[in-house]
Amino acid sequence: MEELDLTGVERVLAVVAHPDDIDFGWAGSVAVMTDAGIEVVYCLVTDGDAGGAETGTPRAEMAPLRRDEQRAAAAIVGVHDLHFLGYADGRVEPTLDLRRDISRIIRIVRPDRVMTQSADRNWDRIYASHPDHLATGEATACAVYPDARNRWAHPELEAEGLEPWTVPALWMGGGVDAATHYVDITTAVDRKIEALMSHKSQLPDPDATAEMVRSWTGATAQLAGLPEGRAAESMRVVNTQ
Repeated sequence: MEELDLTGVERVLAVVAHPDDIDFGWAGSVAVMTDAGIEVVYCLVTDGDAGGAETGTPRAEMAPLRRDEQRAAAAIVGVHDLHFLGYADGRVEPTLDLRRDISRIIRIVRPDRVMTQSADRNWDRIYASHPDHLATGEATACAVYPDARNRWAHPELEAEGLEPWTVPALWMGGGVDAATHYVDITTAVDRKIEALMSHKSQLPDPDATAEMVRSWTGATAQLAGLPEGRAAESMRVVNTQ
């Protein structure tokens, strides 16, 4: 893996399926970016209201609760602009409607990079391949290329006054086996964990989650060739030009 080059990157859009997906995946990288003056914007496809049934929280209360948790988590790593698309949790499909709605956010935000989940199933770690994650990754990839840059892809967006926008590269998750680049998050791993702790409705054992995150990020750092005691996150860089 190579270290991710952030030269010339001024704005990043992260598109994921559920609240807490960004924080498990890249909150450390996001903190590194915002510390460097890069603006990061979040787009959440669902409100995550199908998660947390075991807590006893009524489902009608879960969506607003999870939105608030995600806003709090985002603020910890320097993100204050969030878009919620409101798709049904557990029922996300890479439809033309979802591609259009993500393309709309791309044209509004006009990012230099888009970060999203992998569209490829990981058979070694099934939890990373929630169907909503796969569908969100596929729809986002389609929105980046060709939809957001094609004036005729979704005529209603042009009718809204949203001009086409070309994103030159896509950053995708998928685990270290598929990763091509890493971000050293040693200075930000505590904030990553703090952001995750904001998702109280989803964490029955916060201490175990924190320990797991330190283990994951430490192992990723070692695979990236960093010295012992460092922490890292990884991603696959896809050139879309």
